[in-house]
Amino acid sequence: MAFIKEESEDMKIEEVFSLKQEDTEEQTDLMTLKEESEELNETKEKDHHDFIPGDKSFSCSQSENSSRKSALKTGTKSYLTCFQCGKSFSQHEKFQVHMRIHTRGKPYAHPQCGTIFDQDGNLKVHVRMHTGKSPFICLQCGNGFTQKRSLNRHMRIHTREKPYKCPQCGKSFDSHANLKIHMISHAGQKPYTCPHCGKGFNKKGHFEDHIRIHTRQSPFICQQCGNGFTQKGSLNRHMRIHNGARPHKCHQCGKCFSQHGNLEVHMRLHTGEKPYICQECGKSFNRKGNLNYHMKIHTGEKAFTCKLCGISFALNGGLNRHMRIHNKEKPYTCPHCGKGFYQHGNLKIHMRIHSGEKPYTCPHCGKSFNQKGHFEDHIRIHTGEKLYTCLQCGRSFNRKGRFEDHIRIHTGEKPFTCQQCGKSFNQKGILNRHRRTHI
Repeated sequence: MAFIKEESEDMKIEEVFSLKQEDTEEQTDLMTLKEESEELNETKEKDHHDFIPGDKSFSCSQSENSSRKSALKTGTKSYLTCFQCGKSFSQHEKFQVHMRIHTRGKPYAHPQCGTIFDQDGNLKVHVRMHTGKSPFICLQCGNGFTQKRSLNRHMRIHTREKPYKCPQCGKSFDSHANLKIHMISHAGQKPYTCPHCGKGFNKKGHFEDHIRIHTRQSPFICQQCGNGFTQKGSLNRHMRIHNGARPHKCHQCGKCFSQHGNLEVHMRLHTGEKPYICQECGKSFNRKGNLNYHMKIHTGEKAFTCKLCGISFALNGGLNRHMRIHNKEKPYTCPHCGKGFYQHGNLKIHMRIHSGEKPYTCPHCGKSFNQKGHFEDHIRIHTGEKLYTCLQCGRSFNRKGRFEDHIRIHTGEKPFTCQQCGKSFNQKGILNRHRRTHI
């Protein structure tokens, strides 16, 4: 039998723009089946596991067997030809996998969730998602994966390898699938639409993650603490809290992070990039969350109020941190001196006293600071900028602390009280000077 050359099953990048949704799914199935057929030797499945009774694609099994026998006698290599598209295969297993493209036969179903698969090996991989079994472990960061190819893709995070490049914008990706999805963004296609809110998505995974927001489904459970997550990636990131893994390292200062997104935000400290700009006042930020918080200054929105003292906060996190003051809870303790703090960020700043670290350096005079707030206050000395203006008398200040001290002159508030004589003051510095009179 003449050898019929297999055509490449990989989809060309340019073809993304002309694909309909169903064509995209079929091409994705083709790529997946190709990868699965290459891994059949690893799963070591026997022929009878893949045989589907009554499947029309295997009706000529007797002629296949006779062709194999004749091949053994003559010493020639046997080829199995697909009668629907004419492709030929030298291995029966690959022929069976290929035939499912035409028949779309998916005989393997998971008994718990009902998801169906066209191969027993894929079902076994899926079962690991329910059991939490991850036999393929990254030796660099300890993350586990249910599939070997998932580990291989993950390793590109450490090696920073991005072999797949977009021909339109030049952006590179660590997997061909991500490049294909990116190309759809150029075409403006969003084939997945949420039936609840109408939002469109160009990635099936993002669409499925979004649906769980409406259904409140959290199928990914942490085996150590029981927390549930709507996305597997969120569970993987959460697990780094338990195992302490920080695989993402800054190559400029050596600082490590558990999430790649946090590393990207950290890099903006070195580059000075602030991509998030306030449309009201023009102030820019290196984090979107900081911009959102800043916008509430303009709107005056403070929806979260302390029931004990009445102080309101723009964010729920601010209220939660404030409540530790009432509860006298200081969960973050310095390992060097034992001092406790309400917030983890305050502990990090305190640790710089012991380490001597001063990451914020003035570009005008070279002076360094261990706190960002002190650094920003110092910069305003050079620029002459005074952000804080008193609405009662019009006086302006370049430091928030001085502005707050000034406001108390108008309000008459004296929150700093001497514990020995009971006298109160409107500034902490004045209280400290007063205490020396008792010594």
